[in-house]
Amino acid sequence: MRIACLGGGPAGLYFAISAKLRMPDAEIVVFERNKADDTFGWGVVLSDETLGNLHANDPKSAATIKEHFAYWDDVALVHQGRKTVSSGHGFCGIGRKRLLMILHERALELGIDLRFETEVESASHYAEEFDVVVACDGLNSKTRKEFAEVFEPDVDTLQCQFVWLGTHQKFDDAFTFIFEETDKGWVWAHAYQFDDKTATFIVECSQATYDAYGFGELSQQESIAICEDIFKDHLDGHSLMTNANHIRGSAWIRFPRVLCEKWSHKNVVLLGDAAATAHFSIGSGTKLALESAISLAKHVTSDVPLDKAFEAYEQERRLEVLRLQSAARNSVHWFEDVERYLHLDPVQLNYSLLTRSQRISHENLRTRDPKWLKSAERWFQQQSGADVGAPVRAPMFTPFKLREMSLKNRIVVSPMAQYKAVDGMPTDWHLVHYGERAKGGAGLVYTEMTCVSAEGRITPGCPGLYTPEHEAAWQRLTHFIHTETDAKVCCQIGHSGRKGSTNLGWEGMDLPLAKGNWPLVSASPIAWSDKNATPQELSREQMDDIRDQFVASAKMADRAGFDMIELHAAHGYLISSFISPLSNIRKDEYGGSLENRMRYPLEVFHAMRAAWPENKPMSVRISANDWAGDDGVTPEEAVEIAKMFHNGGADIIDVSAGQTSIEAKPVYGRMFQTPFSDRIRNDAGIATMAVGNIYEADHVNSILMAGRADLVCLARPHLNDPYWTLHEATKLGDRHEVWPKPYEAGRDQAWRLADKEAQMAEERP
Repeated sequence: MRIACLGGGPAGLYFAISAKLRMPDAEIVVFERNKADDTFGWGVVLSDETLGNLHANDPKSAATIKEHFAYWDDVALVHQGRKTVSSGHGFCGIGRKRLLMILHERALELGIDLRFETEVESASHYAEEFDVVVACDGLNSKTRKEFAEVFEPDVDTLQCQFVWLGTHQKFDDAFTFIFEETDKGWVWAHAYQFDDKTATFIVECSQATYDAYGFGELSQQESIAICEDIFKDHLDGHSLMTNANHIRGSAWIRFPRVLCEKWSHKNVVLLGDAAATAHFSIGSGTKLALESAISLAKHVTSDVPLDKAFEAYEQERRLEVLRLQSAARNSVHWFEDVERYLHLDPVQLNYSLLTRSQRISHENLRTRDPKWLKSAERWFQQQSGADVGAPVRAPMFTPFKLREMSLKNRIVVSPMAQYKAVDGMPTDWHLVHYGERAKGGAGLVYTEMTCVSAEGRITPGCPGLYTPEHEAAWQRLTHFIHTETDAKVCCQIGHSGRKGSTNLGWEGMDLPLAKGNWPLVSASPIAWSDKNATPQELSREQMDDIRDQFVASAKMADRAGFDMIELHAAHGYLISSFISPLSNIRKDEYGGSLENRMRYPLEVFHAMRAAWPENKPMSVRISANDWAGDDGVTPEEAVEIAKMFHNGGADIIDVSAGQTSIEAKPVYGRMFQTPFSDRIRNDAGIATMAVGNIYEADHVNSILMAGRADLVCLARPHLNDPYWTLHEATKLGDRHEVWPKPYEAGRDQAWRLADKEAQMAEERP
């Protein structure tokens, strides 16, 4: 077999080595346009896992690589003159040039033909001469461009500008992140040691700061001089260096995130950055390239047709690529929005930095550096108003106060439709359902959306607060919760709008009733779908009537004993239909601009707030993203929406997203709506609740500790386990949550079993 590798970077060289080891008779040629000792990076970072993979693949080169590694265990954050350090992270770095020299020597030893200073042609130039053409020609791959119609590359150029530099200043004690505020904006550095004398020093900033400095018009030396001045307090007199002298003008770039739909074409296959990239902020680009090289070599040298080998390689590596790119995306977004977080206390800022990619969780941090995490938890607890002498607990178990309502912890049972009401009346089902979840340890329990009128119900099974009988039934429920538990209870009040008069959830979500439908109203006469009735556009007189219904329900909620109420202004229901331009096309003063679209929702809110006791808190649930691009509500606009409600007296914003249009294209995932809460909380300085695919204590603690929300709502976990909070406390070793007294025998057994399992886990090899 004759194999051509187009590019002599780590990916191409390591593939050649890996393939030659498996197929010694193969003729492998590596084409590289640069000289053997040319390289345009500084250091690269690898993990212990990758080192293990390299050793299993080629022990000889792995041993040589390991001899030249610089190791460090700490991550340091330097911000406003304060250095915060956490340990247990296990990094190792090596100079890119040193790595290439090691791979050169190993390749030559195996008989691989290395052709330096040879201009690499397009893949089609080699396709007839060689059996396999491996295109490892980097970010600007000629091959990817030549066969773009086949590979279908998705290239997303990220927002921040960065320049890759080096220095002889030592950072041998930690992977160090340095943030400096200048008169033109924030500039930060990613710095790490990779040999005895040299460290990588990547300087990064927002596009606005880049433009303010005019870096694009400056020479490399002029840019470097500015960076040296910005970071002079951290360089100890050492200069910053570039090894990109071959580049004329600025060496600053914006990182391109690359992912190809297909990785092969005939006998040509993509490898490394040509196929997919991982942002440097998670230090996995070289890891990705080397491990993909092993996979490709394994499949290409197996006894299967080439197309099957390429298919197997892609299937094996695509999931890992997507996983790393997801982590990288989270990390990139953190840095792109870092100015949002730089007001945080250094403890919280450091935690936010460490957990930015979601690869490191709260309990994973406890494993890495239990001492630092405990100090961080103590800080969070003190900020929450806990007693100074109280035992240190995870963030989810810290108290929180809204007006005069004190919550024992940060766990919220989300509103979840039960469809069990009769003519708007909550039944024994609701008493048991909500009572169990209040007994289960959550600090705050929400009712499902409780409707202001019979016509405002979503389904015939939805509860209401519009008759004295409803009020009495709810009072029975709140009395039980307050008598038997220390949970608080919130009534979510809403009107279905154009999404009303539909089946029970399990009989066809959002589908109209087969009979007995009631008339619908909305901001505009736009049906929810072609299967739903077209609503009537609300007149001013109808708007007055419905506003008064909301007020009446708020007064009933107070008399019924609710601790808090929430205006449901999300998910496409009536109030939401005014806010979203997808459902509001009115030509009067209630349509058009955001200010106009918010006019009626704010009118309803102000009227409810005036009727609701001053000492009791009130929240608003919003859809922070219509998932419809610029045509709908965007996360940026959601910040303004939250501000308007907050300025009107909302104590906290319940930040959900979507469900406002059947045309929406949501992007699902773990904690997928939390970034919207994060944005509102940290851009606007407003307390928020996070919702959406949050199902582990780790999720909750990470969200709270990083300052992404103040309360965390869990829905499905509480359907699965009413005692979720108590059970999670048991798993975490927390022995301070209060169980109902009749259940204490079960509590004691659960604690004993959990302690035994923890002890056995420690004793396992």
